[in-house]
Amino acid sequence: MAIAKKKKKFFDVEMPVINKQTQLQAFEIKELNGKRISYDLTRTLRGKSVLLQLKVEIKEEKAIATPVGIKILPSFLRRMIRKGTNYVEDSFSTNCENAQIRIKPFLITRRKVSRAVRKALRNKAKEELINYVKDKNSTFLFEEILKNKIQKSLSLKLKKIYPLSLCEIRILKIEKEFEIKKKEKEDKKISKTTDEK
Repeated sequence: MAIAKKKKKFFDVEMPVINKQTQLQAFEIKELNGKRISYDLTRTLRGKSVLLQLKVEIKEEKAIATPVGIKILPSFLRRMIRKGTNYVEDSFSTNCENAQIRIKPFLITRRKVSRAVRKALRNKAKEELINYVKDKNSTFLFEEILKNKIQKSLSLKLKKIYPLSLCEIRILKIEKEFEIKKKEKEDKKISKTTDEK
C-alpha cells in the first residue's frame, strides 16, 4: 500500500511593522519558527528601493515576522548621487534598548565639500544617532526609519554644518538581541511576591 505523501501548506505570516501579511510554505506552522524572509518595499515607499529583512516567530499558533534588518539597495543610491556632489558614509555598532545594532548612515551634500566638512558631518551624524537610539526599542526604530522620521530630524540637525540633498540610513540591522525585558519582568514578579509576604 502506498504511503500518502504529506503536502506543504501555505501559512499566513503577519508583519505588524508594515501592517501587511505574506504567506510561507511549510508542512507545519512550527517549521516556520526562526525562518528569515526578505520583503521588497519599493512599491510601498514610492520607488525608494528598500529591502526589509524579517525573522518569523511562532506565538500562540500564529506566525509573526519581526524586523531584523533594513537595507537601501545600492542602485537607488547610485541614482541619487549627482555630479558635483560628495557623499559621506559611516558604519558603527551601538546599543538600543533591547539589542546591539549596526547603523550605516549615508549622506549626500549639495555641492563638493572639503574633507573637514565631511568629517564633521560624519561625526555629528554618529553622535546624534547614538543618542537617539540608546533608549528606543529596535522595532520602534524600524518603524521610524520606514516613516522617514529619523532621517528628517537628522537632516535638520546636520543642515547647520552643511545642507544635504539626501540623508538616509543605508543599513540598520540587529547584531545581537538582549534578554533584558524577560529579566526585568522576572525581577518585578519577585519584588511583588516579596512585598505581598
